[in-house]
Amino acid sequence: MVKSENRDTPAGLGFALTAYFMWGFLPLYMKLVAHIPPAEVVAHRVLWSVPLAGLLLIILGRTKELMQALRTPRSLMMGAVTAGLVSVNWGIYVWAVGAGYAIDAALGYYINPLFSVAMGAIFLGERMNKAQMAAIALAALAVVILTIQAGSLPWVAIGLTLSWGFYAYFKKSLPIGPNQGFMLEVLILTPFALAYLTYVTLYGTGHFALSWMDSFLLMGCGVVTAVPLTIYANGAKLLRLTTMGILQYIAPTIIFLVAVFVFGEEFDKARQIAFPLIWAALVIYSVSLLRQMRATA
Repeated sequence: MVKSENRDTPAGLGFALTAYFMWGFLPLYMKLVAHIPPAEVVAHRVLWSVPLAGLLLIILGRTKELMQALRTPRSLMMGAVTAGLVSVNWGIYVWAVGAGYAIDAALGYYINPLFSVAMGAIFLGERMNKAQMAAIALAALAVVILTIQAGSLPWVAIGLTLSWGFYAYFKKSLPIGPNQGFMLEVLILTPFALAYLTYVTLYGTGHFALSWMDSFLLMGCGVVTAVPLTIYANGAKLLRLTTMGILQYIAPTIIFLVAVFVFGEEFDKARQIAFPLIWAALVIYSVSLLRQMRATA
């Protein structure tokens, strides 16, 4: 098998930018379903992702790996862990946007790469350089400032950071590709999604089929969930890790701008101090990452 070159390609850049822009503007879609309970929205994200993810695997001819994973207890166990984590992440995100905490959601995704570095040091014994330690210290200071101002932890940001960070960590243990892994996760979550939707339908609290608009929006949750993930997976194969690391800040930046200028969320004094600290931390982290990649090239 020919090893793929570790270089950036125009197609990879196009895929990655498309995925990050879709994720960045996702709050606009989630705001349209803010009147629907987050659990119901998440259930529909799971349910309507299945046919899209399944169709993609059939087109790519990669169903064999999925079938093998479904017959392997270890793969099923790890799939259950990642499925649980991603569903928690989706639930927090949907609630945060609907409840007016999109800025905190952006903060969570800004902190995530720094949290991943810390996880690598704690769980994998990876050594952090001085720049990475400084970046993590700045991010921690930002969280402290927000905590003091609010009187409690910014739990939306912390919850998104922890759930996505551990999701990415355990995702590495899945012995299948990202597209097959996503399909495995939504298949594992499907019985729970169906059970919940059946419950709310029987008790008359469900929103699907009550109006054509709500039905359309809930079905569309599968599209806005599966499509960017699929595009991202293809882009990641055609770009260097460094490039993906830098581009990942596009989504939370757009989320932040949408929260402030479209949703009108308050950018108070504590956030005016905390966010520049986070941005400074990310600049330090990015420069360090670039230098590491150049040194090993």
